[in-house]
Amino acid sequence: MTKPVRVSVFGKTDLGRSRDHNEDTFLVADLSTKRASLLPEVRDHEVGPRGSFFMVADGMGGAAAGEVASAMAAELIHQHMANAWGSDTAPSAQRFAFRMKEAVEVANSRINGYTREHPEVRGMGTTVTAAGVYGADLYLCQIGDSRGYMVRDGKASQITKDQSLMQRLVDAGELTEAEAETSERRNIILQALGPEPRVKVDLTHQSLRRGDLLVLCSDGLSGQVKREEFAELAAKHPDLAALCGALIDLANERGGPDNITAIAVRFDGEGLEPSDGQTAVGHQVYPLDEHESTTEPVPVYKGSPAPKPLAQQKQEGGKNRTVVIVTLLVLAAAAAAIFLL
Repeated sequence: MTKPVRVSVFGKTDLGRSRDHNEDTFLVADLSTKRASLLPEVRDHEVGPRGSFFMVADGMGGAAAGEVASAMAAELIHQHMANAWGSDTAPSAQRFAFRMKEAVEVANSRINGYTREHPEVRGMGTTVTAAGVYGADLYLCQIGDSRGYMVRDGKASQITKDQSLMQRLVDAGELTEAEAETSERRNIILQALGPEPRVKVDLTHQSLRRGDLLVLCSDGLSGQVKREEFAELAAKHPDLAALCGALIDLANERGGPDNITAIAVRFDGEGLEPSDGQTAVGHQVYPLDEHESTTEPVPVYKGSPAPKPLAQQKQEGGKNRTVVIVTLLVLAAAAAAIFLL
């Protein structure tokens, strides 16, 4: 008999101190029982034969468009996992990872189609950081710059990689991580669900250990709270609801310039090996036995309003608009050059 893996989870979202509406969405689901909620039976459950699923989405596009995009992403991705993965006749770890990646791609196609049919929300999009547990393993799908952190043995590690211009510059050795965190261009992401017909999903994997703590969050949290502080607060707040509250409070104390969302998940049970202090924690690409898309990401500006009608753009004058267009072209060229490195 397979030994059990237990999950304790809590999620919370907050408006922040500068926004008048919340464009973040989060999802917590037990895929085996098909329950998606924070009710007691989901907040503490045993991982079943179809696994468990957690997701944070940070919408963009101004007005209500960001809320629409993030809510659509959560609904569509969960729906695909519940239906397509839920009805797979030969479940396996490889199939679970494939279905997660497929769910994100399907959601992107649907959101992109919606924006084409509804010009009033043109330009909307959303980040996605989704984590799925299958057996003793964790799989993550990443689009944009929401993040996943793992706290193990009292140390926090970032296990996702931002799809952002600043991350590309850091990878290329052009900037340090400290410089990237303070750059005025740190909100430029290279992918989101919605703006383009296709996306390239970053699929990664972690082997879980007993006592591991996963935190998924929007950049309203990661932009204000340092990586090592996730571990410090986790040690102070073993209760997951209290931990989410403490993380959000700290981000608000530091200005709360954006919506703030956190999901905290603790893994336990005899189905997990204890930590040996040796197993690597970090961004680890998971290969699939299927053809990967080679579509390059396109820069997307988070936090900017949805495009205004052309007539209104003309009325407001051309100088600033020209500067914005030139800036976009320069940054796009910079991003393209980085891809070639």
